[in-house]
Amino acid sequence: MRAVFQQELASVQDGLILISDLVLDAIRDASTAFNSADIALADQVITADPVIDRLAVELDELSIQILGRQGPVAHDLRIVVAALRMSALLERMGDLARHIAQLVRRHYPQHVVPESLRDVFVELAAQSVRTAELLNRLLRTQAVELADALIHGDARTDELHRSVFAAILSEDWTGDTEQTVDVTLATRFFERFGDQAVSIAKRVKYLSTGEWAPQRVRP
Repeated sequence: MRAVFQQELASVQDGLILISDLVLDAIRDASTAFNSADIALADQVITADPVIDRLAVELDELSIQILGRQGPVAHDLRIVVAALRMSALLERMGDLARHIAQLVRRHYPQHVVPESLRDVFVELAAQSVRTAELLNRLLRTQAVELADALIHGDARTDELHRSVFAAILSEDWTGDTEQTVDVTLATRFFERFGDQAVSIAKRVKYLSTGEWAPQRVRP
């Protein structure tokens, strides 16, 4: 029975890695589409998102079956419960990549953001891709140093996010209402993508060390 249980736990981890692979692909493609106004790539992200949703549901079902059949306790129980939460967070990350792609589709053939904010969003997108890459490696290795790098690296995403708000609230901002709303949404989607990854990293670190990383107070 223990061998079967360990196989099931391995299947859960494999499921998380698979979803993470697809989320990484989604944010890479969504970021490229966002920066280049590539509607074909944006449509690819939108079309692929239901696969992430389906895999997340299947992983949740497997985790619930393990809880019912195996009755895990202590560390094993924490692993299964954490997997349920992490699958939901990964699914949300996929949704955020889709939201970014949908902004591209709505504005095509124009860019979502004005020229004055392009460099900021290029870096925001790069930060999101780097976050997804770190998260993918973290789920494969459970290396605590990767969790720490991901958590600390999110500060730069937050800084860029705040700079966008500062720009649209300044007297120099000339965007109309629609553009203001969509720029606000875009920066929020990238910022929330990082937040979901940080939540996963904290759970992985907790499972490895037993220590919960405190919530960082936002300025």
